[in-house]
Amino acid sequence: MDDLSDMKLSRRDLLKSGAAAATAAAIPTAAGAQALAGAPVPANPPPASATTTLRVNGQRRELTLDTRTTLLDALRENLKLTGTKKGCDQGQCGACTVIVNGRRINSCLSLAIMHDGDEVTTIEGFGTPGKLHPMQAAFVKHDGYQCGYCTPGQICSAVAVIEEIRAGIPSHVSGDLNVKPLMSVDEIRERMSGNICRCGAYSNILDAITEVAGVPGALAARQEGKA
Repeated sequence: MDDLSDMKLSRRDLLKSGAAAATAAAIPTAAGAQALAGAPVPANPPPASATTTLRVNGQRRELTLDTRTTLLDALRENLKLTGTKKGCDQGQCGACTVIVNGRRINSCLSLAIMHDGDEVTTIEGFGTPGKLHPMQAAFVKHDGYQCGYCTPGQICSAVAVIEEIRAGIPSHVSGDLNVKPLMSVDEIRERMSGNICRCGAYSNILDAITEVAGVPGALAARQEGKA
């Protein structure tokens, strides 16, 4: 009992002991401080870069990029093709959709260096104000946009969707990937589901696409609540 009583500390003594120990641990010895002062500070290595060549809207473009640069950022920041929009930057909204070698992709999820030699089509490659692409003209005719932020991705995706169906590329809409897809309102709606319109202009977008696709009766069916 006598030994235990000798080991008892007051609360004040305990706090003093703890503070002293923490200070000693935080302050390096004189020798250690001198060693640190004389040691060279390691420099952060520069980010890796690579040269890649893209064919963008029919033109050859050579870029030297940080290897972490997405195709979206290469188009917007390096090539100044700002028609392609950055929405969620997570592949969930479709605003950044472009067409690569005939297939639509979310450019925010793909590194630019992965597409060396590839053919990339952005919204700037579809038409001009004086000569609109048929899909662009249909979007104007049917008022298929409101704020317009998602429109470039919607149009790129819509053009690709029609080509996918015509080429017989299957989707999950039928539940059977061996069934050749039919050009229908349901098929188009399913394939466009990855392109989000926060303004809710979906019905007008569908009217524009079905007109270009030549789907008969699509507008009438929608107006009757059947599509």
